[in-house]
Amino acid sequence: MPEPEPPPIPVCIFFGPTGSGKTAILEELLVPGPTGKASVGEAEIVSADSMQVYRGMDRGTAKPSAALRAALPHHLIDIRNPDEQFTVGDFVALADACCVDIARRGKVPVISGGTGFYLKHFVQGLPEAPPSDARIRGELKEELRVRGKAPLLEALAAGDPQSARRIHPNDEYRLLRALEVLRLSGRPLSAFSPTGAAHKRPGYRFLILGLHREREDLYRRIDERCAQMFRCGLADEVRQLFEAGYGPKDPGLRAIGYREFFVEPEGGVFRLSTDLAGVEALVARNSRRYAKRQCSYFALIPGLTWIAASPDPVPRIKEEWRRFFHAFSLVLVHKEE
Repeated sequence: MPEPEPPPIPVCIFFGPTGSGKTAILEELLVPGPTGKASVGEAEIVSADSMQVYRGMDRGTAKPSAALRAALPHHLIDIRNPDEQFTVGDFVALADACCVDIARRGKVPVISGGTGFYLKHFVQGLPEAPPSDARIRGELKEELRVRGKAPLLEALAAGDPQSARRIHPNDEYRLLRALEVLRLSGRPLSAFSPTGAAHKRPGYRFLILGLHREREDLYRRIDERCAQMFRCGLADEVRQLFEAGYGPKDPGLRAIGYREFFVEPEGGVFRLSTDLAGVEALVARNSRRYAKRQCSYFALIPGLTWIAASPDPVPRIKEEWRRFFHAFSLVLVHKEE
């Protein structure tokens, strides 16, 4: 018989558009103080920022400082080179692994960032799983006939432990389907959502918080942050990346804060702009437009609670955290009973 399902993992999703101040708030909430304890308990951050995954891109992506990352562990930062793709499927798979590991060590996963596309699909699942593939299905049936179920069950447990727990060993159809999806996509079946589903993925319970700032305040902060990035050497960072062989066609350098530096090629060769004031204005403008899109997209996630950033969001976040974990603990006690 399959093993009983483990209790769902509690995960806090903390969204904030670019420049909203979410990093400082997380530092106040989660970095241990003089007593050695954090305000809301022990947690680790899983970054949901599509550009902080890239090495060498620090100033333009506003990565948390080395000191903060030493005090509060962060995951999925500096894991790709700028010329490597990082997809939403990569994010969901890696974030799943991080959450399981963090929870196993008795801490709370906090998925924080501004890439709403990543957050939405982590909460609700990737688009519908790929259709059946006759060739792969045939290979799996032949393996089942020749080798029996045991090796297939082991392969599923290694690649998709959640499905392995749910599928009865005698349910050959679901066993083959789960392995088929794993081989086709490289993603576990549990990462995909059913057709038209507007639900939350199994295996988790979510506290979903969004940091809201009035538009004028947010735009002012974005402009100030852009100016600070340039004062701290963003132009030098881009030049170093360019000299290392990276350019605007690479996935990393398509990001806002980097692509604006590149001048359209003359004779097929890109060059860096020398008009830094003009580049800074473009970065600020594009960042403001992006922030507006971020908020509109994230609002589509069901179960979202907006938290006003002014005057002080910390007490409200603490209260939401307390309610969530109180209710979650009651659920776990009820299940155990």
